[in-house]
Amino acid sequence: MTALLGGTFNPPHNGHVALAATAEERFGEEVVVLVAVRPGHKEVELDGDVRAQLARAAFPDREVETDPHGRTVDMLKAGRWREPRFLIGADEFCDFLTWKDPEGVLERARLAVATRPGYPRDRLDSVLAQLSRPERVLFFEIEPLPISSRDVRERVARGEEVSGFVPPAVARLISERGLYRGYTGGEERT
Repeated sequence: MTALLGGTFNPPHNGHVALAATAEERFGEEVVVLVAVRPGHKEVELDGDVRAQLARAAFPDREVETDPHGRTVDMLKAGRWREPRFLIGADEFCDFLTWKDPEGVLERARLAVATRPGYPRDRLDSVLAQLSRPERVLFFEIEPLPISSRDVRERVARGEEVSGFVPPAVARLISERGLYRGYTGGEERT
């Protein structure tokens, strides 16, 4: 079995790494990291290949691939994985019904939803109640790390240190390549 962790990874941060490690430990499955080249739900300033290099730096012991599909369901339709477990956070799950063909996603993958202690269960249950296959969704707890990719981009743009928020190899690449120095905002939180 394979667990899939998809995203823009703009840049990958310690929360992404912790999510992959917790899922791997919890489910005993290999985690494959999928970098969305052209995500259908947001604009991304950095090229997919650069973000894939950042992801490889963040996940040196995991398989990292680029995903050319704009939507998760399209990736799953074209994917090579049989019955994968797709990893998402609780906030993403609360928006799951707005995804392109959420039922199609559930037909092709099980969802593993990372929640943090104290997350309002009623928000999750209201989404779950609207799904035709709620048994395909599993919740698991993860220690909260209060960081987002947007926070990292903003810190870099302000000239602040990010080494406590991203893996050392990612911080090094950001610094060496001068990434995000001109970031002015506008992208969604990831």
